[in-house]
Amino acid sequence: MLEINMDDVIATIQSVQPQLTAIAIALIVALVATVAVNRRTVANQGTRKLTHASVWVAAVATVAVAINLMLTGPLNSMITMATGTRYELSQQTIDTTNDLAVDIEREGITLLQNNDGMLPLTDTDSLNVFGWASTNPVYGGTGSGALSDAYDTTSLLDGLHMSGFDTNDELTGFYTDYATTRGDVSITNTDWTLPEPPVETYDDGLLSNAKEFSSTAMIVIGRVGGEGSDLPDDMNATDHTYDDESNKPKAANYTDNSSEYQDFPEGTHYLELSQSERDMIDLVTDNFDDVVLVYNGANTFELGFVEDYPQIRSVLWAPHPGQAGFAALGEVLRGTTNPSGKTADTFVRDLTQTPTYENFGDFPYDNVDEFGVESTRGIRTPAFVNYSEGIYVGYRFYETAADEGLINYEETVQYPFGYGLSYTTFEQSIGAVSYDEATGTISFDVTVTNTGTAPGKDVVETYVNPPYTDGGIEKASANLVAFEKTDELEPGASQTMRIEFDDDDMASYDYRDAKAYVLEAGDYGISIRSDSHSVIEESVISVPRTVVYDSEDNTHNGDVTVATNVFDDAAGDVTYLSRSGRFVNYVEATAAPTDFSMSDEDKATFTNLSNYDPSDSDDADEQMPTTGANNGLRLADLRGVDYDDEQWDLLLDQLTFDEMDSLIANAGYQNAAIESIGKIRLSDVDGPAALKDNFTGVSSIGLPANIVVACTWNKDLARAYGETIGDMAHEINVSGWYAPSVNIHRSAFGGRNFEYFSEDPTLTGELAAEQVIGAKSRSVYSFTKHFALNEQETRRNGQLCTWANEQSIREIYLKPFETIVKASGDAQALMGSFNYIGNVYSSAHEGLNETVLRDEWGFKGFLETDYFSGALYGYQDADQLIRNGTDAMLASTETTNHIDSRSATSLNAMRRATHNILYTTVNSWRYENGEPEQSTPIWQVALIGVDIALGVLLAGLVAISIRRFMKRRAGER
Repeated sequence: MLEINMDDVIATIQSVQPQLTAIAIALIVALVATVAVNRRTVANQGTRKLTHASVWVAAVATVAVAINLMLTGPLNSMITMATGTRYELSQQTIDTTNDLAVDIEREGITLLQNNDGMLPLTDTDSLNVFGWASTNPVYGGTGSGALSDAYDTTSLLDGLHMSGFDTNDELTGFYTDYATTRGDVSITNTDWTLPEPPVETYDDGLLSNAKEFSSTAMIVIGRVGGEGSDLPDDMNATDHTYDDESNKPKAANYTDNSSEYQDFPEGTHYLELSQSERDMIDLVTDNFDDVVLVYNGANTFELGFVEDYPQIRSVLWAPHPGQAGFAALGEVLRGTTNPSGKTADTFVRDLTQTPTYENFGDFPYDNVDEFGVESTRGIRTPAFVNYSEGIYVGYRFYETAADEGLINYEETVQYPFGYGLSYTTFEQSIGAVSYDEATGTISFDVTVTNTGTAPGKDVVETYVNPPYTDGGIEKASANLVAFEKTDELEPGASQTMRIEFDDDDMASYDYRDAKAYVLEAGDYGISIRSDSHSVIEESVISVPRTVVYDSEDNTHNGDVTVATNVFDDAAGDVTYLSRSGRFVNYVEATAAPTDFSMSDEDKATFTNLSNYDPSDSDDADEQMPTTGANNGLRLADLRGVDYDDEQWDLLLDQLTFDEMDSLIANAGYQNAAIESIGKIRLSDVDGPAALKDNFTGVSSIGLPANIVVACTWNKDLARAYGETIGDMAHEINVSGWYAPSVNIHRSAFGGRNFEYFSEDPTLTGELAAEQVIGAKSRSVYSFTKHFALNEQETRRNGQLCTWANEQSIREIYLKPFETIVKASGDAQALMGSFNYIGNVYSSAHEGLNETVLRDEWGFKGFLETDYFSGALYGYQDADQLIRNGTDAMLASTETTNHIDSRSATSLNAMRRATHNILYTTVNSWRYENGEPEQSTPIWQVALIGVDIALGVLLAGLVAISIRRFMKRRAGER
């Protein structure tokens, strides 16, 4: 379902303002002229009527011309997309996709606790399912990650029934009678209400009947997140929650379930139990001794309360399952599926004590009024966020902090990263670890044996603990470096897994001294672990000499050019967390900001639409490129032709300024046509768990969210995910997929954590790369997003300056993108982010988009902005972006998405951008069989017909009016 975003509405109105003004003027002039004629020519009826007819014919003609200009100009792309052919999935594809969704959820559901072996439930067929979320669970996120309502959805209760469980219908009716919808969490509205019935509404008959129905209870707790809204980290405070309507901080919007108490008392947040939920759990555990808790949410939750209730014997994490995945929940409870999921994030006991808590949210500058953007929502001024924790994100912090004595691990962490239980047991044994210095390869075998009584799968997690010098390069004591998942092993069976990685995967980025990746000499601990904290076996390899990756013949991880400092200006005046002195600066580095002023130095170089002038970056030495040549090439001729082949120059010489501008400017949810070279319009669509055409309404089935894929730790399932997306894309005529989303779970409160994978860049990058490769195998190009440092939704498009040091940018936040680019090859795409990196808009950051992406990583494809709303956001200018490495504007309306300058600098940038777009699109599946047929959009055909009919009608009216006037005039004589 398409969400109506007021930014889109306002941008659309602004784009047609000249035409609307012309229409208004034409009608006003016609009315004024009519009144004036009536007053001045009362006695001469013939003259008056002829004048009336002439005036109104002219007015109608003017209106018709204005409407034509609107439709064929600013609204052209939008109408073309909205009137496109509606395609449907075949039943075979629907069935195959649903089967895959269940497979993913089977391996993504994570067993966090199973005291006394309560699960699987083999001795009961009846379940009392408590919790309002059992009747309205969370299937996916909101915004671009929302699921379509065009396909059947397996509910949580359906999933239980499919595995033979009877559920208490009286309880279900009780919850649905109380409420049928949760609060709306969307881009344009956030209502965080959790409609959990107060305990006083459970009558004695309901409970006595429940106990008679079954002695086993299941409690469901659900949480939702979505695009545009981070989860409230304090439900009552106004310091971290941004109100996009008023441009001011605000408390979270929710409604209490009772007038007798607050659901969220002072100091509580969205990722802990509400009072109504806690009361319900008290009620259930007072009446049942065998209770399983299911947490249905993508963001890690404070689950420490389960230790207060011995009746809660088992805990399952069942993140967003998509439209069919809940079938797996019943299987896991029944035991026909043995859970093999592992946590993709660390579950801590107190989310307010994480290193990022005080530096995540809403921090507006107090001295940047000159950069304010005027909109219907008031003046929006730049804001900032400090990534002050540096590289110590997620488990990297907790493992290192425990090793250094900063924290008590057991008191801080409840379920480590990479943790998950099974209905069976496994043993892992590591073979000899070899280090081939000549090739830089570390390799060894791990044998996994099922030592229990049930078939199951296990994950081999490999971590590196590098040597650390106090005060030297920052290093975490645990770093996931490789992982593999076994096949399903029968009891007693074994499988040997080969683990290989390169020594430069153990290197760290030194942004202070070497300004390069460095593999320091010393002993490196190579361990296999059952999670980030629990070592199974460890071996040590010794690196005899320090290696600095700073020369052309010695680059890091296959870089085309040497990686060196690019983001010095993005570090800002921030104190970054350091391991030095056993994290002696922890309190200072993780404290909330106290300085809300942008420095004079940063203000001097800050750019938005108010001060951007393309001529400031014009290169007087650049030569004007050739345009409009007649070389006779068609785009289809260049399919499979190398990116650097001279034929591309000949093709690009053929294009005009307007053709390149249209291709670059009109890339919102499509890839525009260029008729002269046989470039057809292609469809590019949302979202991370499905394919959704926001204009025609055509959509695919929603697969489980990427957090579920991450919890599977299964590369084969991730590859199948991408392949299935590619298969569905063919059937609904889609060429480009706005996914996968690979930003990092920096904070548990991130609104889009459901569509991002993990807190770890290795797990994220490896699985997302498989998705991209899978889609590419079907010649569908993926827009990996959001490039880069888009870890929060708060003020994401409000000129948000993101400050981070180069080491964390490269090792944590860019690493998934790097992995994907290097693994998936050419002819792919990326989508930029809304935020600034330091004080430079990410899509205008030459260092990010040219130096790192293209020069270092060798990317050959095209980079598109996130949604382009130009003047509304106040900082998106197409000319600036193409000069700094961005190629296409994700715009569906006319704004600042067109190129205004015709300088040689702009035209050469347009040429490069056009090359990148065409190279990717010609290698997509639509060009597999030569040049596709290109037809005129049906609405344009209809418009031509209407224009002809209207022209004939107006001409006829004029002719009739003149003839009548001549008759009256002849009669008067």
